[in-house]
Amino acid sequence: MTIFTVFFQMLSLLIMIGAGFLLTKKKMLDEHTNTRMSRMIVNLFNPMLVLSSAATSVGLISLGTMGLVALIAVGMFLIFIIVGMILSPFFDRQPDQRKIYQMMFVFSNLGFIGIPVVSNILGPEYVVYVTEFLLIYTIVFYTYGVSLMDGKFSLSSLKTMVNPGLIASLAALLIIILEIQLPEFMLIAVTYLGNVTSPMALVAVGFALANSNLKKIFCQPKLYVFSAIKLLALPLLLLPLLKLVTEDQALISVCMVMFGMPIGNMPLMLGNQKGIDGSTCSAAIILTTLLCVLTIPVLLTLTG
Repeated sequence: MTIFTVFFQMLSLLIMIGAGFLLTKKKMLDEHTNTRMSRMIVNLFNPMLVLSSAATSVGLISLGTMGLVALIAVGMFLIFIIVGMILSPFFDRQPDQRKIYQMMFVFSNLGFIGIPVVSNILGPEYVVYVTEFLLIYTIVFYTYGVSLMDGKFSLSSLKTMVNPGLIASLAALLIIILEIQLPEFMLIAVTYLGNVTSPMALVAVGFALANSNLKKIFCQPKLYVFSAIKLLALPLLLLPLLKLVTEDQALISVCMVMFGMPIGNMPLMLGNQKGIDGSTCSAAIILTTLLCVLTIPVLLTLTG
């Protein structure tokens, strides 16, 4: 897979982001519509894409590979947590903002952006690997993430772990492990619903861009430094370790996409809930999302 092939595939995603930007500027997409649309993605379309991926991967993925993916995901989060703890003070010394930077290092947009990127570039059959990363993500967020922001661990935060995404991920794993064949009519339905995920998710990113302070996003040098570390340096440092544990080129490609994903919305949402200024986090989300159009082709090309 050449860098130009991946770049043009990523460019198609950027065009969909542009569509969301234009729809917003033309007053055809507003806050209310975007909120409803985001809820549909999170609660219906993304879970359906996960299920359809699992259903079409039955018999193609071994239990050993699934176990390896889970170990890689755990390792990724451990390294990201350590890097975040070490580097966050260099970006902001204010305690609350330092916590936000720690969260931004750890919690990437594995679902909202990761699933469309893997599905479009590598193929929908590889989305099942992403579900394992999402399962580990959910556990880490509601344990480490919440305790970091609260300053303590709370069992009550674990209740919110039960959501459609988690249920779909668990169902997907059962489908693969037990080799469950979905009826044709059901497979068609979940596939069509899942196919809505990519364009709608990227239109939502375009909405966020249209409603952002562009100067705040593009005129902060430290955010470019952060983005370079998050999107390129860290994934490339992890690549040699990844090649030590697997020679499966498809799995390496999926993992590199996961390593190089932009920042997700969860740090911003949790920060807002705790009353922490989220302007820097919001700007970083948009900037890293746009820059990954350039960085993902580089990462996938260097995987060889």
